[in-house]
Amino acid sequence: MRGLILSVLTVGLFSCQKSATDKVEVVTTLPKLIKEASAAEISKASDLIWTIEDQKNENILFGFTTKGELKKEIRISNVENNDWEDLSSDDAGNIYVGDFGNNDNLRENLAIYKINAADLSKNEAKATAIVEFFYPEQTEFPPKKKDRVFDVESFFILNNQFYLFTKNRSSKFDGTTVLYRVENKSGQKLPAQKISSFVTCGNFNQCAVTSAAISPDKKKVALLSSDKVWIFTDFKGDDFFSGKSQMIELGHFSQKEGLTFENNDSILITDEAQKKGESFLYRLKLNK
Repeated sequence: MRGLILSVLTVGLFSCQKSATDKVEVVTTLPKLIKEASAAEISKASDLIWTIEDQKNENILFGFTTKGELKKEIRISNVENNDWEDLSSDDAGNIYVGDFGNNDNLRENLAIYKINAADLSKNEAKATAIVEFFYPEQTEFPPKKKDRVFDVESFFILNNQFYLFTKNRSSKFDGTTVLYRVENKSGQKLPAQKISSFVTCGNFNQCAVTSAAISPDKKKVALLSSDKVWIFTDFKGDDFFSGKSQMIELGHFSQKEGLTFENNDSILITDEAQKKGESFLYRLKLNK
């Protein structure tokens, strides 16, 4: 299926949007060992694409190529995979693992793990820093079904701050994702600071946020769902929802859970294995 081109229609939901036609390319199948790719990240310290698998899977960081070749398996020996959901990396190439999946809104051990860039060539590594945090707004574990808005599958790091985007699991899903900020500081449990919110769309399967990334020039933020990407630009400070918004229909539905910028105008996306047992790496070209 390499090279398959899927047409994409950019839908203008907001007055600031313009209609355009984008294209999604299926770059390759993912390595067979990776069945539940839950993230995608490119580090400045490596030429590989990095991913992880979520809860009930091993605490391994996988590195693969755009040809689908598995090149690295790094076991992170000093932390558990409670529910690893996303990856990010800083300007030095260090990788951060978001262990904050919280489907039932029960967890009180939310954390982000730092993997040093120098350890990406090893077969085993340790998290050299652990950032623990909590949501001040959550007082019940779990809260009532209508208030279950404390799951997260998406984040990135910027200026030594983590930015998290919630996955709404409330009984009355309305598409709202909340943006939180967490300081990159270990040693104490930190409060996540609420910044703002954004309404994606009204169907959980198509509109729940599953991954996030920021472009290398720091001018674009992208959010992912099973068949859509949202692009945010012209924002003020770190309120990424304060500027312009564009929703891109991918024209293809699957359990997409990984997203990273390949460059300022190209995004890589991963999904989990489908019925035939294959999962894929996609490329979305922006501004085309």
